[in-house]
Amino acid sequence: MIKEEFYTYTLPNGIKGIHRNIRSGAARCALIIGAGSRDELQGEYGLAHFVEHGLFKGTARRKAYQVNCRLENLGGELNAFTTKEDTTLHATVLRSDFSKAAELISDVVFHSTFPDKELDKEREVIVDEINTYKDSPMDMIYDTFEDMIFEGSELGHNILGRKADLMRHNSAAMHRFVDRTYTTDQMVFASIGAISNARIEQIASRYFACEPASTKSYTRTVPQPYKAFTREVTKHTHQAHCIIGNRAYSITEDKRLPLSLLINILGGPTANSRLNITVRERKGLSYNIEASYTPYSDAGMALIYFSSEHCNADLCREIIDSEIRKLQTERLTARQLSMAKRQYIAQMTISTEGSENYMLGVGRSMLVHGEVDTLDQAFKKINAVTADQILEVANEIFVNNSTLLYK
Repeated sequence: MIKEEFYTYTLPNGIKGIHRNIRSGAARCALIIGAGSRDELQGEYGLAHFVEHGLFKGTARRKAYQVNCRLENLGGELNAFTTKEDTTLHATVLRSDFSKAAELISDVVFHSTFPDKELDKEREVIVDEINTYKDSPMDMIYDTFEDMIFEGSELGHNILGRKADLMRHNSAAMHRFVDRTYTTDQMVFASIGAISNARIEQIASRYFACEPASTKSYTRTVPQPYKAFTREVTKHTHQAHCIIGNRAYSITEDKRLPLSLLINILGGPTANSRLNITVRERKGLSYNIEASYTPYSDAGMALIYFSSEHCNADLCREIIDSEIRKLQTERLTARQLSMAKRQYIAQMTISTEGSENYMLGVGRSMLVHGEVDTLDQAFKKINAVTADQILEVANEIFVNNSTLLYK
């Protein structure tokens, strides 16, 4: 079927496809798989991410170096990443090499052998990744805070896992994880480039439809309520790092859009966000201050992060609390709301020019919702948000906030 910007289709084994035909010499594709770190069982922590690395270590027909060189020799690239809820392999190539990229992704996802000899070497790479992460307090505090607000939940552990866990994972464990979680009903093949819809579906059918249909046989447990906390951890860092936040709406809830708009107003990526103006521009207290909203399939989190001199951390927190209270008590004027919507819509429009991120975004939306809004449909929903809704979500989300401070 054709839905304005997108062409969507479903292969006989349940793999969904979505394509956007644009004028470009390059073409991009990705296979988004609905399996991430929250789908690990006890004793498997870090396995989803290790599997992602293992996919590049050889297949039934390719050695590891052949996987890594297949597209690079053509001037393209193949990469992957793991999140809490999905794993994505994505490739960028010249339009003429698109079918080669699709074939390679199919081969590594469905025919990887996970040779133990290669995995032994890759463990050291991931250990180095873990060490790099530990050297970055900004990255570490985000993960630690998320672990704490989702404690006891499948969402409450680090994607990378721990070194001790990593040493136990082997080829057999990887095969078990893939067999259980990489099911065709949880896959979306997303693509973008100057390739006709008919040709895209033909390529997807050739390389993906031959795999047997499989269905997800397990369910994710909804995180239980948690008790708000305030915790300070001594890290002996040059700066203080702080996160203030709470649980938030899931990706399926209608209130996620007013919350996204609120987060953009409060601490979005622009110089005129309220926290950037009050904390950075007026007071000069912080170089890094931002707000973010991460929705999951059945939960979410809304956070405010800043770093500052140790002596300025308390003042930063006071200013943040003050800005939150304003949004909870003062309804946005018609002009303020109109400007906020216009800014958000412009950001979305500009982001579509980055075709890779746009492709990945619509692919994940297809995986979660089974469909994707066109830009016009998204803009109508944004323009329908009211000042009362902004006020409502501010009072629902930023109440009894939790705080984690590295000092």
